Amino acid sequence: MHRYAKPTGLEEALNLLGQDDGWLLLAGGTDFYPTLGDRPVRGNVLDLNGLAELRGISETATHFVLGARTTWTEIARHDLPPAFGALQAAAREVGSIQIQNRATIAGNLCNASPAADGVPALLVLDAEVELRSLGATRRLPLSYFILGNRRTALQAGEMVTAIRVPKHSIAGASAFQKLGSRRYLVISIAMAAARVKVADGIVTQAAVAVGACSAVASRLHNLEAALYGLPVGPALAEAVGEAAFDELAPIEDVRGSADYRRGAAREIVTRAVLAAADAVDARAAAA
Repeated sequence: MHRYAKPTGLEEALNLLGQDDGWLLLAGGTDFYPTLGDRPVRGNVLDLNGLAELRGISETATHFVLGARTTWTEIARHDLPPAFGALQAAAREVGSIQIQNRATIAGNLCNASPAADGVPALLVLDAEVELRSLGATRRLPLSYFILGNRRTALQAGEMVTAIRVPKHSIAGASAFQKLGSRRYLVISIAMAAARVKVADGIVTQAAVAVGACSAVASRLHNLEAALYGLPVGPALAEAVGEAAFDELAPIEDVRGSADYRRGAAREIVTRAVLAAADAVDARAAAA
């Protein structure tokens, strides 16, 4: 007989997880139900929608903390520093408004799709994933949490409880670019996030990540190094045009070939970098 449980506290949920590693975790449900297709649920369902403590955005002395059940609508509407601009833009691109109202940030990560819109924007923020099990907490950089297509580092008895962004990574402003077969309600062919810090018209920090162009979204560390020290303007676009993008291993599927994705990634990275730099300039001008 299959079980269904809807705990109202985190400790209760972790107790249930510790008793049985066969639970299917249900939060927003926007990936859970479509994955089933026309098949019935087969397995024990642990409904997390009663865990109010896992929802919302808060601050500590060192981090911004996004609860695992925080929805994309909440992220898009929250008053966050300009470095979160890419994440908030991505939040407005995740499906329809109805999906944004239900889908959770942790669900986007745990689904581990190469086309998960939230991942590049979180990578440029050096985000880490908080994992809880009964009596234990561990934190992993997001780049170590997603292992491949539909694969994560979650262990038996664990669940994601929060995504943490260190405050030392919120310098500058960020921008997000997404390419799909149409403007809205589409799975990404390629997407990019860029965060740029500028001082006296010179890039002093850069973080760039690309998604949907490899099995796992990747930071472009070589490009980041090339952008450092450049003046804001055409030099940034030239640096992107000359970069090797060695970190990418473009995938092929019905939405695009590897060659198309490689070219598309370069174009949208250029747009994201320039948009992030422009956002820094606009902010400085308004100050």
